[in-house]
Amino acid sequence: MIFKRIPVGLYAANCYIIGCENTKEGIIVDPGADAKTILAEINALGLDIKYIVLTHGHGDHIGALEDVHNELDVPILIHGEDEYMLKNSSENFTGVMNNKKVEMTPHKTLKDGDIIEFGNMKAEVIHTPGHTKGGICLSIEDILLTGDTLFAGSIGRTDFPGGSFEEIIKSIKTKLLKFDDNIRVYPGHGPHSTIGAERVSNPFIN
Repeated sequence: MIFKRIPVGLYAANCYIIGCENTKEGIIVDPGADAKTILAEINALGLDIKYIVLTHGHGDHIGALEDVHNELDVPILIHGEDEYMLKNSSENFTGVMNNKKVEMTPHKTLKDGDIIEFGNMKAEVIHTPGHTKGGICLSIEDILLTGDTLFAGSIGRTDFPGGSFEEIIKSIKTKLLKFDDNIRVYPGHGPHSTIGAERVSNPFIN
């Protein structure tokens, strides 16, 4: 697996570039800012990007979406319950967060259990509402991209519109903690962790 984490923008949101070593096909997850940096890394890795996948619709995760999409012209994927956010800058906060409004229509909406294929690799969509109604995580081989659902030692905020503390805890306990302890967790902000470490030490789920 080709795997690159790029913290981008004022909020240091983690953009992930993931690719198949055999075919060099890949995906971008959450191009939050710094389009030039993201595109330069894709070129350096020699990847043919097939999809742009969004874990949710907040501005710090979609700020560079328009510029990256204009350059690559590949489908944009987001869960159906966050589609309204992507289409409306007042809902996704891009005008406030990035000083540049983003309003785009996804090419496909996702649902729980969908499989995104690139090269010889597969990313399984796990719907994890709580931070937003349409928040998702992605299971790819031995890693979980957890967006703003689960962080190292913490969880995503639930005070935004569509957020729910009860829902995010349920999502984590029923959908993420079922994975093996050795599965690596790569969140939307901050350092990586493992399911085992979060199961034992995360104060929000113990």
